[in-house]
Amino acid sequence: MIDLESVAHGYTGAELFSEVSLRLGGGSFHFLTGPSGAGKTTLLRLCYGELVPQRGKITFFGENRRGMARDKLAFTRQRIGVVHQDCQFLDHLTLRENVALPLIAGQRPVPDTDLDELLSWVGLSAHADALPPTLSGGERQRAALARAIITSPEVLLADEPTGNLDWEMSTRLLQLMIELNRMGTAVLIATHDLNLIRAAKPHVSARVLRIAGRKLQLAGADL
Repeated sequence: MIDLESVAHGYTGAELFSEVSLRLGGGSFHFLTGPSGAGKTTLLRLCYGELVPQRGKITFFGENRRGMARDKLAFTRQRIGVVHQDCQFLDHLTLRENVALPLIAGQRPVPDTDLDELLSWVGLSAHADALPPTLSGGERQRAALARAIITSPEVLLADEPTGNLDWEMSTRLLQLMIELNRMGTAVLIATHDLNLIRAAKPHVSARVLRIAGRKLQLAGADL
């Protein structure tokens, strides 16, 4: 679905990584690790099409990123859900309205039943009419996950989704992403938390990748 071939990228003349090859196929589960500044967020932005690689090739569902028109890229992004590290919301809209925004932006219908089921799945039914500033960190992260998957994406990218959560809430969010993967969604989670990766071991077959020395390496055997 998403293929990176010998990709390189960097900023202001300094290369973050090079010769990165990665395939996010249907039902795959990957963790991405590495020190701060190694390029984990940049790699996710490339996987989302927000950036164009300086070298190499990225293919989205069989089509080269470089040749994509803006409208085609926008349509492709509806097939990719993203949980950003900073979890930004529109504070004047309710949680329910925030979660529905990707459908509204794509001029797609917002079925009330589907939205209710999604909020129930992430444990936020009781907060559907709450405004974002009133939510806890864990509630915001679960809302961000709900917003990322409201379009039923084929790929989910999550950037440090448990970075500001306690352990109980981190494992709960992880379980939600594992359940999504079991339904066929490819998942890529960037994280510095090795305990989170170890917690996934009994529940999902995943590959652990690490950015080190400007290369993407296999950090260990399949979990």
